[in-house]
Amino acid sequence: MCLLNRFLPNYQFSERHETRVRCPPGELLDLIQSWEPPRDRFSDIAMTLRQMPARLMHRLAPGRHAAPQPFGLKSFAPLGRDGDGAMVGGLIGQFWRNDFGLVPIASPEAFIAFNAPRTPKLVLGFMAEPEGELTRLITETRVYCPDRMSYLRFLPYWLVIRPASGLIRRRMLGAIRAIAEQRRPA
Repeated sequence: MCLLNRFLPNYQFSERHETRVRCPPGELLDLIQSWEPPRDRFSDIAMTLRQMPARLMHRLAPGRHAAPQPFGLKSFAPLGRDGDGAMVGGLIGQFWRNDFGLVPIASPEAFIAFNAPRTPKLVLGFMAEPEGELTRLITETRVYCPDRMSYLRFLPYWLVIRPASGLIRRRMLGAIRAIAEQRRPA
């Protein structure tokens, strides 16, 4: 069974991107697992814009609204890895909220079992498939909304963030490819 399907077999939203990398699959997933993304001007601007309402609300009423927390790959709970072929991280939350409405994930089993109304689940998977001397690196994001209300709340959010999110994923794949190929002799 595909690792993504284990954690989120049903979903209403998905996005997939890929690149080819001159690096063995397992080594590539190891790199991603311990990777700290470099500063990226576009990603920084996109996240600043995304968190602007939360920053403004905190500034206007600090007692009622917490300062927004940084959000990035480290926000995802690691859910599982399938050898040298795939790994998956997850989030649970009301992503349209200023603070993302994130729910702590205690374990992979807790992620699978979670089914609260009005609270979507999201998985981000990386798949590494050998192709001759290269590895096909694929990233796929899936979102499951458990009810009509969460679907209706998430849909406009998805339509607004998807273009920027897709560009961030493609830039992330390019950065991973550059780092992986710099580490290996030509």
